Amino acid sequence: MNNSIKASAFIVALSLLAFAACHKPTTTTTSNTATTDQGNMVSDHAQLEGADNDVISTTNAAASTGGAANLRTTSCATVTNDTISIPHVLTINFGTGCTGSDGRTRSGEIIVTYNGHYKDSASSHTISFNNYYLNGYRIGGSKSVTNMGRNSSGNYWYNVTVNDSLYLSADSVATMTGSRTRTWLAGYATATRWDDVYQIAGSTTIRRANGNTYTFAITTPLTVAVICPWVEAGVLTITGTTMASAWTIDYGTTGCDNNATLTVGSHVYDIHLR
Repeated sequence: MNNSIKASAFIVALSLLAFAACHKPTTTTTSNTATTDQGNMVSDHAQLEGADNDVISTTNAAASTGGAANLRTTSCATVTNDTISIPHVLTINFGTGCTGSDGRTRSGEIIVTYNGHYKDSASSHTISFNNYYLNGYRIGGSKSVTNMGRNSSGNYWYNVTVNDSLYLSADSVATMTGSRTRTWLAGYATATRWDDVYQIAGSTTIRRANGNTYTFAITTPLTVAVICPWVEAGVLTITGTTMASAWTIDYGTTGCDNNATLTVGSHVYDIHLR
């Protein structure tokens, strides 16, 4: 179970991590100016992706030897791993809430159902929630990962389905849906995760509470190494109902650095990822 949850930590949350943290361009050209709604879209997406990161990191820690002792929280979390039922169920219960050493407050439950180890062909893992809150925001929906076996190059690859919700208020919900494929390029033969390298493809769509939608399509697969804090290569394109033209982020072709380019209409900006 430790392998299966640990390895999935880099699947769901990589489509726009770097974009959410980059400096937005400023220009006086109307068609190239980021509107308030587009800025709020970036905020919604950053929160959803951030919640994804936190949830998967938390399930990874809970699935490791030691369970609740690994969580960055006070003693309020209880971890239960039912390996008898089919599918198996891992439950992380934060009760009415506690603030961890990372400064984040969590309450409710994260639930992982799984039917095999991460490297087992056709194995699947689904993360869902029961009244789960992160820093006062309710997180809903689910995400699932299915092992598709090895490709023609001998690499493991996976189908990932994302259907996440961020409850901004009682009557305001932002959702993120989509599908991605993830290929495990390097590191799958070792016990450590620090030499793991992945290639991510696919797209997700954000629907804001006001109904506006924005799609984040990976047009050239993203290369992501666990040891590097930034996307190393690939191209991401963003389109939306309020956008006069697509935004394109090019992370380059290789190398661990924080340099990228952002194209908005006919304007090209050099950006540095935080």
